[in-house]
Amino acid sequence: MARGTGKSGRDAAGKASDAAEDAANSKSFEVAARAGYVAAGILHILIGFIALGLARGGSGEADQSGAIGQLAGSPGGTALLWFCFVGCIALALFQFSEVFFGAKGRQGKDKLKVQAKSGGQAVVYAAIGATFGRYALGGSSDSSSSASSLSASLMSNPAGAALLLAVGIGILVVGGYFIYSGATRHFLENLQGLPSGQAGTAVVVLGVVGYIAKGFALGVLGVLVIVATVTNNPEQSTGLDGALKSLRDQPFGVWLLGALAVGLVAYGAFMVVRSKYQRM
Repeated sequence: MARGTGKSGRDAAGKASDAAEDAANSKSFEVAARAGYVAAGILHILIGFIALGLARGGSGEADQSGAIGQLAGSPGGTALLWFCFVGCIALALFQFSEVFFGAKGRQGKDKLKVQAKSGGQAVVYAAIGATFGRYALGGSSDSSSSASSLSASLMSNPAGAALLLAVGIGILVVGGYFIYSGATRHFLENLQGLPSGQAGTAVVVLGVVGYIAKGFALGVLGVLVIVATVTNNPEQSTGLDGALKSLRDQPFGVWLLGALAVGLVAYGAFMVVRSKYQRM
């Protein structure tokens, strides 16, 4: 009796797993997940334009909250916010499913690498989707103040400071990986069916410029987090917006910020194109 019950339980679990995998591989779910790349592209394009405005002496918040807030105030913004929300959440769920199904047939470090990458991307897109959803429902946030407050709380004890330092180093590592992926065109491994000729070349150029620019932006952010932690000054840890404004205030910073802004726009355009050619 117990053996039969155990076998039935395993069979039910197996059927549930197969059903979940079939759902993750369905065409409709794939289309929704691809919309997440479009949403991320829109977000980076907006951040890039805000950063370009900062380089020209304008104002604004060159980060997720600032970009999404700007989108919310534009004609048709609410519809776009819901589109981006659905796309990001679908992509987050897809990446989460890849933790289990994308690593099938892999072993050891290779399996862990796939699971860690998919899990990390699931968290990132879920967080972006949550921000889109909050603004779609009429909410808002000040990401710079939130970042400073969180940093201040963590710096108040040694364990928190150590965690914040680890976060800064982690951001630097991720930034370095983006620069490496752009410089070596490693990102092309995730694409398929690229067009030939000038169209294909344009996609590659957008990817190279965009990945390097995003990596550099993350590098600046990582350095600021580390410096803020070492000097015990949470006001220096103000997120991406603070990092870009800090870059602007350096010698030749206006030109560097302008170039970085163009690169972020290129990365956003690449993400929109990526939605079509990404391996799923």
